[in-house]
Formats: sequence, structure tokens, C-alpha cells
Amino acid sequence: MLQGEVDGNGQEKVKTIGKIENAKKGAITFLSNPKYEDFIYSSEASAVIVKKDFQPEKPIQTTLIRVADPYLSFTRLLEEYDKIKSYSKVGVEEPSFVSSNTEVGENIYRGAFSYVGSNVKIGNNVKIYPHAYIGDNVTIGDNCIFYSGAKIYAETIVGNNCIIHSGTVIGSDGFGFAPQEDDTYKKIPQLGNVVIRDNVEIGANTVIDCATIGSTIIEEGVKLDNLVQIAHNVEIGANTVIASQSGISGSTKFGKNCILAGQVGVVGHVEIGNRVTLAAKTGLSKSVKKDGSVKFGYPAMDHKDYLKCHAIFRNLPELRERINELEKKALNLPAE
Repeated sequence: MLQGEVDGNGQEKVKTIGKIENAKKGAITFLSNPKYEDFIYSSEASAVIVKKDFQPEKPIQTTLIRVADPYLSFTRLLEEYDKIKSYSKVGVEEPSFVSSNTEVGENIYRGAFSYVGSNVKIGNNVKIYPHAYIGDNVTIGDNCIFYSGAKIYAETIVGNNCIIHSGTVIGSDGFGFAPQEDDTYKKIPQLGNVVIRDNVEIGANTVIDCATIGSTIIEEGVKLDNLVQIAHNVEIGANTVIASQSGISGSTKFGKNCILAGQVGVVGHVEIGNRVTLAAKTGLSKSVKKDGSVKFGYPAMDHKDYLKCHAIFRNLPELRERINELEKKALNLPAE
């Protein structure tokens, strides 16, 4: 799996993963950053992943696994370990509920107090943790996890290999209200759904609203942090990442491989190109169609322009004094 070479006892068994500072026997760890090298000489870990050309300066008791990139190999190991932990649960805990006409695949786990509505299609190896809710007519692919308290409204479509964390709500009504002559608001029915493609992960307490008509779409490989708001009819392009406390208003469309840092706000009905980066706390009020753009500030501007403006802003007190002095000289005013 790691495509490495064993240097030491190849029969050693490991059962857990640890940090090189305190890993005990039975654990596997890694050494990537040279400043942690001292720990490898005293480590009690059963195995340590190291770079192929690593040459110890002192005797080592542990078995080494020599690889091209220790950090990448350890990440791969974490992925496999996570699969073992996350997908090991199988079976049905009671009380839980499944409605009529529901199709369920193999190796399913349904936790206690979970609810699955009618006409739901669930693929293989899906894990639905306690208190999760799956509404009517939902379609779920293979290898998906719905953690405790996740709420999936009716008609939602979820692809393969998706992870939905606790407290997330998918398919709630979009924020659609029409102002009336008497200053009240009339609710606009939200009749669409949410479509989530393969390999999407959605953090805790994030909300994705259903479309008014049609679909709110989260494309393949998108990663959403905790506390993200995606409004109705939004389209998020493939492999886009959005950090916490960001909000996307209705009918906005993002291209592929975009990056939104924390607390970004985007108005509705705008289009964003591919590989666009919106720095933290950016407020975007118009379309950014140029691929690879980097925006910053509110209202958003090109990152380099923002830095120039910020440099001026920091020097405003000094500039004000200089202008006052020049003004006095120009008007022949007495010095204070």
C-alpha cells in the first residue's frame, strides 16, 4: 500500500496510529520534518515511516519503512485507517425506522433513532448514524456516511463516496419571499431539489437550500467546511473548497477549483470563473469571469490593488500631517 521498503522486523504487527513524540508499541508513526528527528531514537513505536535516504545518527530500535514521501505515505495510511473505522459498522440498531418501498444495498448501518422515508434508494456500504433523517424519494450512492443529526430533505440526490457531518441540513427551503403592497412578504414555494455529485464532503452545521425550480448543484470533489450557507439554485464547480462562515446567495454559479476562505460573502446571480480565489472576509458584489483571479476586501478588488490601498490606508495619519503642513505653507499660514 505504501510502496515502501522494510528496514528491520518485517513481522512486527501494528494496530494503531500515533505521533512520533509519544507513540507506544503497536503503533505506526512517521518522520517527515527534520526537527522531530530526535524523537525517533527514543520512540517506542513498532514502525516509523521515513524517507528512503534517511540515515540515522544513533541506534534505532523501531522498524523503519522507507518511502519516497513520508508525509504522503502517512496520509494514505490515515485514509485506509479511517475507512476501517468509519465503515466498520454494519447492521441495524433499534429503535429505527424505514418506510415502505425503500431499496437498501449491502453492508448497511442504521443507527438507533435514525429515520428513512419512503421510496428511498440507498447504495452499498452506506452508514446512517443515530438521529439522522433521510426524507422521501432521496437517492444515495455507495460508500456514503451520514453522521448523527444530519437532515436530508426529500428529493435530494447524493452521489458515491460522500460524507455529511452532524447537524448539516440539505434541501431546506431557499430564502424566497415576494414583497407585497401591504409591506408583508409572500412565501415563494421552493419546489426544486439538491444534487450532490461523487466524492463531496460537507462539514457540520452547513446548510444547502433546495432550488426554487430545478436543482442546487454541488459538483464532484467539492469540500465544504462547517457553518457554510449555500442558497437556492447555486452551482458549485468541481473540486471547489469553501471555508467556514462563508455564504453564497441564490443562483450564483462557481467554476472549477475555486477557493473561498473564511467569512466570504457572495451576492446572488453572479458567475465565477475557474480557479478563482476569494480571500478571507471578501465581499463579492459582481461576476469574476477571468480564470485564476484573486480577490480581496469589500467591495472585492484584485489582491494586488487591495494591498496597495492597504499600504496607503496604514499611512493615512502621516499623510494627513504632511498635507496639513503643505497647506499651511501654500497659504502662508503661521506654524503652530
